[in-house]
Amino acid sequence: MSLEAIQKVTEAEQAARERRAEAAEEAKRIVADAERAGRQLVQDQRAKAEEAAKAMLADAEVQAEKKAEQTLADNAAQCEALKQAARKRLDKAAGLIVGRVGNS
Repeated sequence: MSLEAIQKVTEAEQAARERRAEAAEEAKRIVADAERAGRQLVQDQRAKAEEAAKAMLADAEVQAEKKAEQTLADNAAQCEALKQAARKRLDKAAGLIVGRVGNS
């Protein structure tokens, strides 16, 4: 092989080594960028999930408050109905008590 051919082979091998090194560096950069983007995506999704959970909790608290208010209103209405029924029977009960006390 001539000296010129050997020199061309050597240059080609050197160029190939340089391209492999550049490709390896590019691959490392791509992997690092992808990992960084993945971490950012996870962080963004976690923040979104936390906000959604807060919103759901706030909504549940509002619904629970409404339910509690409705239950209290229903119970107050039932109490008032029982009081009204008791008042209607109060005169009869007082008459029975007076009658029994008077017969003793």
